[in-house]
Amino acid sequence: MRTISATLLVLGLLASFAMSDDKEKKRKPRFTIGKETTYVTGPVDADGYIDYAAALNERLGKGIKPQDNANVLLWKAFGPHPEGAKMPPDFFKWLGIDAPPERGDYFLNLTRFMREQLQVEPGSERAKGLYDQQDRAMQRPWTAKDYPEIAAWLRANEKPLALVIEATKRPHYFNPLVPTKNKKGSSGLVGALLPGVQKCREFASALTARAMLNVSQGRPDDAWQDLLACHRLGRLTARGGTLIEGLVGIAVDMVASKADLAFLDAAKPTEKQLRACLRDLQKLPPLPSTVDEVDLGERFLFLDIITHRGGIQFLEGLSGGAPPKVPDPKAERLLDDIDWDLVLRNANRWYDRMVAAMRVKDRPEREKKLSRIEEDLKGLKKSFTDRGSLAKLLLEKDTPKARGEVFADVLISQVVPAVRKVQEAHDRIEQAQANLHVAFALACYRSEHGRYPAKLDALAPKYLAKVPSDLFSGKALIYHPDKDGYLLYSVGVNGKDEQGRSYEDDPPGDDLAVRIPLPKLPRE
Repeated sequence: MRTISATLLVLGLLASFAMSDDKEKKRKPRFTIGKETTYVTGPVDADGYIDYAAALNERLGKGIKPQDNANVLLWKAFGPHPEGAKMPPDFFKWLGIDAPPERGDYFLNLTRFMREQLQVEPGSERAKGLYDQQDRAMQRPWTAKDYPEIAAWLRANEKPLALVIEATKRPHYFNPLVPTKNKKGSSGLVGALLPGVQKCREFASALTARAMLNVSQGRPDDAWQDLLACHRLGRLTARGGTLIEGLVGIAVDMVASKADLAFLDAAKPTEKQLRACLRDLQKLPPLPSTVDEVDLGERFLFLDIITHRGGIQFLEGLSGGAPPKVPDPKAERLLDDIDWDLVLRNANRWYDRMVAAMRVKDRPEREKKLSRIEEDLKGLKKSFTDRGSLAKLLLEKDTPKARGEVFADVLISQVVPAVRKVQEAHDRIEQAQANLHVAFALACYRSEHGRYPAKLDALAPKYLAKVPSDLFSGKALIYHPDKDGYLLYSVGVNGKDEQGRSYEDDPPGDDLAVRIPLPKLPRE
């Protein structure tokens, strides 16, 4: 679920178009509906406000039928209240299904399994040991004798995991974003619940742990199907409308990629199996670009915050503060004296700029543009530091336009996503996937020739149509073969050759590396 900076405590006094008191006196919209302002022109409710949730869900779910939607089956595995959430009824209406029944064979995460079936409380030393076992089980082959409780956890989840695997074979993923409602009104898009996203991470943990168990039991085909399902799950989740879903999809795929290397190292697949695995990886659809989530979901969320009618109560709630019992009269008057069209236009200009930068194909040029945006946002934020509250800043301005400029700048500097970091995460997984393809091609070569090639060029065109280069350096991947294995790596985001050291090494580095044989995990 999303949280907003406590800075919105101040914004809550101003960014409201609605209820100014307990009598719920309605304000008329103070903005113009149009492409440059509200970005979309409908649907519009009876009071003249854009229904951004409906507008977003119509776009995200266009043409997707329930029988083609992976998320329908995922919710049958989640159960009705993942993470304890109570979903609005409209959520399931958008999905085109009934809410799952209260009782069923639903997925148990390890925490709940420990509490309900092992009588182990989270936070205890035994719980910490089981979490560590789960982490190790995801990365290296293990047996039920090694980790009996983890094996029991997987057995308890056989039915929901079967649903998950079936879900990942569906072609689409639609996860509607539905505001929550109470007596005071709607939360807006920013309050839409995303409990299923965290559950997808838990599914990835279970699938990769089971794959490593299958490897140890001599069932490489079963192991590979679990790993493929995990890759598909990551790619489906990343199609959601928010950056949260995009980043979780990337994380899920990275979990699968690490387990793939353990499979490659320990399962000792035959040449035929290796070629089939490589083909399966190459057939996977690419991870969706996060730019579409910025352009659509994140933009709509931002504009919805600006035009939301929850008023002081709404934004105070987001920031964790308590709504004032009596609205500030000065703040209330300012609501009618801000150029809201200017606020909306400025927001769209920033989103247009971010989207244009993210769509640049050339990575060095894209990085320049994103770095410039990042610096401009820092400068914008710095310009308001130690200058008092937003209310004070606005009261210093004597025209609606001047107040609109200040309001837009403060809101933009606090709420727009860190798109450069998001893009870096996407670049890293793109390179990790390229490295993974090379690793399987190297295994194919060795299976046929009895050794690894002296140079990566030997892999093309028989095993790879083309040997990928390093996305971050623009040069060839660094490759050091030896008698029993090799080190293959990209220099990573920082562009420095750190001899293949990644963040897990001591000292840590930023390289994206594949080492075969795999290094041993740290001792328990």
